[in-house]
Amino acid sequence: MTDAQETAAETTLRTTGGAPPDDLPPAPVPLLEPREGIPPVTADADALAGVIAAFAAGHGPVAVDAERASGYRYGQRAYLVQLRRAGAGTALIDPVGCPDLSGLGAAIADAEWVLHAATQDLPCLRDIGMVPARIFDTELAGRLAGFARVGLGAMVENILGYALEKGHSAVDWSTRPLPEPWLHYAALDVELLVDLRDALEEELERQGKLDWAHQEFAAIAAAPPAPPRKDPWRRTSGMHKVRRRRQMAVVRELWTARDRIAQRRDVSPGKVLGDAAIIEAALALPGDVRALAALSGFGHRMNRRQLEQWQAAVDRARALPESELPQPGQPVAGPPPPRAWADKDPAAAARLAAARAAVTQLAEQLNLPQENLIAPDTVRRLCWEPPAEPTTEVVASVLAGHGARPWQIDQVTPVLTAALLTPPA
Repeated sequence: MTDAQETAAETTLRTTGGAPPDDLPPAPVPLLEPREGIPPVTADADALAGVIAAFAAGHGPVAVDAERASGYRYGQRAYLVQLRRAGAGTALIDPVGCPDLSGLGAAIADAEWVLHAATQDLPCLRDIGMVPARIFDTELAGRLAGFARVGLGAMVENILGYALEKGHSAVDWSTRPLPEPWLHYAALDVELLVDLRDALEEELERQGKLDWAHQEFAAIAAAPPAPPRKDPWRRTSGMHKVRRRRQMAVVRELWTARDRIAQRRDVSPGKVLGDAAIIEAALALPGDVRALAALSGFGHRMNRRQLEQWQAAVDRARALPESELPQPGQPVAGPPPPRAWADKDPAAAARLAAARAAVTQLAEQLNLPQENLIAPDTVRRLCWEPPAEPTTEVVASVLAGHGARPWQIDQVTPVLTAALLTPPA
């Protein structure tokens, strides 16, 4: 650690729990260089073996980060993995040249992995064989500690007193070779992650929330991979404009054709055909290529063959029998949207209003976001189908069945039980 870093580390938390400091803090110190410089990119088996040996021999937590090419490539695969550990230094690994990192994952399996916004990186890390047993999520820790700004740059600045460069976060990380300024940025992203973890652990302990954080981290590490989305085409931006089933069929056919092309070309689906163009074609139901080409998003830069493939998708939807058209909306497991509760079940609407008010008040007292105190969907389900006898023991059991962690159950059970017993106004 440099002298400047030691000075900043000694100041520890300059913004505690999101509360404003008594005095204006000093200006953050720009973090310009990694402590040992930018390491070479590990892109072959021999170099990877050296990294594995170094990190296995290191000690303490392992800072881990991954860079994707969202908006450029199909899917969410990792195109660069950054790690840092005491005794091993920093490593930058190219998953294109080293697609199987299970050996590295096994070498650090017993260590605590420190990530920022872990749920974003864990899926792509899992795909290349890196699965942690224990994690510390600095973003989630910041939320539980009550910080208003929990981005990595903001937290490093507020807590450690350093300014991180964030100019390359949205670049195309599938670019090869990776430019040196990008590698510089990537190395700095894990430079202070363990320092941040240590400061946050101290703050969570001070607030009596460290066990809460450990329960949250354990739940994230143990969570299975998310199942594939049902009818992902329904998430097309602008779908709320589409009312008729035939139009929905057009969206489905165009979305499916676009996804197939994007996957084959390994590009982001939005670069093949925009959501706005899909919605416009669904609303217009063009009968031929000429009509399709007149629509925004189709005529510009498209050749005849491309227009014909999109028109073929529209024609398939137009030819479907009524029995094969998609149904409006998705079958939803659980309660209806809360806006409909007053008409469908006024008593349930009253319970939900009381529960939301109680959760809001409790979250403010505990200085953390409501959604981290208890999942809003859990509150809705509890209020829509309450237990016949809403005692604290029964309510706690229902919350546990919905996946609430023990600390959440301890905090919210009393106020939610009271809300269920509130008579309608």
